[in-house]
Amino acid sequence: MALIEKRSDHRFLPPASAGGGLLERRSFLASGLGLSVALAPGKSAAASVVAPGGPDLAYGQPSAHEAAVQRSESRLAGFSVWRTPLAQQRGIITPSGLHFAVHHNGLPEIDPQRHALMIHGLVDRPLRFDLQRLARYPMRSQIRFLECAGNTAANALSPFAKDESATELFGELSGTEWTGIPLALLLREAGIKPSAKWLVAEGADAGAHSRSLPLDAVLQHGLLALYQNGERLRPSQGYPMRLIMPGWEGNVNVKWLQRLELSDQPAYSKDESGLYTQVLADGRIERFAFAMDVKSVITHPSGGQQLADPKGFYEISGLAWSGHGRIAQVEVSADGGRSWARAELQPPVLDRALTRFSIPWQWSGKPALLMSRASDEQGRSQPTRADWKRRYAAHSFNHYNAIQAWQVARDGRVSNVYA
Repeated sequence: MALIEKRSDHRFLPPASAGGGLLERRSFLASGLGLSVALAPGKSAAASVVAPGGPDLAYGQPSAHEAAVQRSESRLAGFSVWRTPLAQQRGIITPSGLHFAVHHNGLPEIDPQRHALMIHGLVDRPLRFDLQRLARYPMRSQIRFLECAGNTAANALSPFAKDESATELFGELSGTEWTGIPLALLLREAGIKPSAKWLVAEGADAGAHSRSLPLDAVLQHGLLALYQNGERLRPSQGYPMRLIMPGWEGNVNVKWLQRLELSDQPAYSKDESGLYTQVLADGRIERFAFAMDVKSVITHPSGGQQLADPKGFYEISGLAWSGHGRIAQVEVSADGGRSWARAELQPPVLDRALTRFSIPWQWSGKPALLMSRASDEQGRSQPTRADWKRRYAAHSFNHYNAIQAWQVARDGRVSNVYA
C-alpha cells in the first residue's frame, strides 16, 4: 500500500476555499507554512560517500529503488491490457516504457527495412512510403493524451464500487510527445479524389486491425507518428509507425500502420461495428463516437494509498483531460460534492493533453470524500455516475467519464466509492 507523507502542521491556517479542509493556494503559500523536517542535533544533512559509484549504462534505466513502478497487466476478453501506474507519477508526460497498451492480437515482429505504408483507393496516384523516404519529410511534435475507450470500465459496469487503485481503474491513459509527419502532406501528395470522404487505416498486426475515420478530420489533425518522447516508437506503441488522432479513442490510433485507403464510405470493420459502438439507454446506437469526453481523476490521494498521519496538511493532485480541447477548470470537493473549490491548473495547459491540477488540503482526521470534476473550453463538464448511467444501456462502458470519488477513512486508507 502506497504511503503518502503529510505536510508539516502549523498553528496558522489559511482561509478555506470550501468545506472539508480545502485551502486557498495563494494564502497557503503566503502563510509560510513549514514543510521541512528539522534535523536532530548532531545529525549530518547527508550520508558520507564511502566508495566511488558504479558504471553508467549506454541506455539509462530507472533506479533499482523504483523497480516497483511498473505497468500492470490483465487479460480481458482475449485482449492484453497494460496500464500506466498513474498514482506513482507526477507531471503530464508518461515515460515510454510505462505507456499503457491494449493489444488485440499481440505484438507483431516488424523489420523496419521491409515495412512500408501504402496509400491507395480514391487517389490520383497510389503511393508507397518506406522509412527512408519518410525521413525526408518535415516533422512536427505535439504533446497529447491517449486513452482507451474502455478506460474506467469497471466503474461503468460494476453495481458496487470495486476496491481498486487509480492505476487499475484509470491506467489505460497516458501522455506523450509524438513526433511525425502530418498526414495531410502524404495524402495530398497522392492526390485526393473529390468523392473521397473517409479513410480506412489498417495495422500490420495478426488481425489487421482497422478503423474508418472521417477524411476531413484526418486532414486537419492526423499525424503519422514515428517517434515517442524523442526516440523511435516502442514495439508496444506501434513500431515503426502509427496513426495519431489527438483526443480520439485509443483504438482509432492504429498501431503498426501499413495501409491507408481513401473511400466514399466507412468500412464498418469488426471492431467499429461491435465493440466500439455505444448503446444508449433507449436502444439507439451511438456510432462513431470518436472524441474522448472531458474527464479527471485525483491521483494523490487515491485508491489503495494510505495517508501517513491521522490529520495534517496534504496536497490533492490529479490529472484532467478532454478530447475536445483544453481544460478550462477543475473543481475539487472534500465533502462528497456539498461544496467545491477551484484547483490550480499547473502549466502548460495544452490542447487535448493531460493537465495537472492541485490544491492544498487540511485533513481533520475525520472521514472525507474526495472528488474532482473538470470542464473544458467547449463548456463540457463531467456528469455524475447516475447521470451517465441514465444515458447509456446497462452493458455500455466505453467513454465512461463520470466524476470519480475516493473515500478517506479515519485510519487514512483511501478506497474507491460511488457518490
